[in-house]
Amino acid sequence: MKRVDILTKLQKVGVVAVIRADSKQKALEICKAVVAGGMKGLELTFSVPQADETIRELVARYQEDPEVVVGAGTVLDATTARLAIMAGAEYIVSPCFDLETAEMCNLYQIPYLPGCMTITEMKTALKAGVDIVKLFPGSAFGPKIVSALKAPLPQLNIMPTGGVSLENMEEWFKQGVVTVGVGGNLVAPAEKGDYAKVTENAKEYMDKYAKIIGG
Repeated sequence: MKRVDILTKLQKVGVVAVIRADSKQKALEICKAVVAGGMKGLELTFSVPQADETIRELVARYQEDPEVVVGAGTVLDATTARLAIMAGAEYIVSPCFDLETAEMCNLYQIPYLPGCMTITEMKTALKAGVDIVKLFPGSAFGPKIVSALKAPLPQLNIMPTGGVSLENMEEWFKQGVVTVGVGGNLVAPAEKGDYAKVTENAKEYMDKYAKIIGG
């Protein structure tokens, strides 16, 4: 039931923070700031130096908080996926679909969220056992693409990443996505060392999400 439990957590958090940074320490500070703002979904990208060590530290730091879910992003191959899983990553995200990565995640009962843009890619991902497809980049389409994709594939679970903002997040959920990924506009203040602003941004996103699901 591990995979089901993780998928449930992912849907419950609603908003996943996509963490990119030029150092391990900065990534850890961003994650700390995001969680302080009430955002419990963390996607630590493998563009971060020592990403596997960072994931291991994050898992240890938040092991007492069952709502926090830590995943690995920008995973390009099965080898990297296994490295992330061994470090404790609870889900794997890729910018594109990779069959060997899907099989590796299936082996360990870890959800795999590959980036897809077309119906063909999404169908291929579903056949490989993918539970949630990452619509990437979301900015290339906009929220209305969701209903068009779900017309032929109503069973499709979508998480848009790239182009999700406070202004359009409600529309994404109205169109039927299961969760959203946010990065740039959420964590941008960290580039200037303003982690308090990152916390403030995270709180704004989570307040908005609470209103959305609250009706």
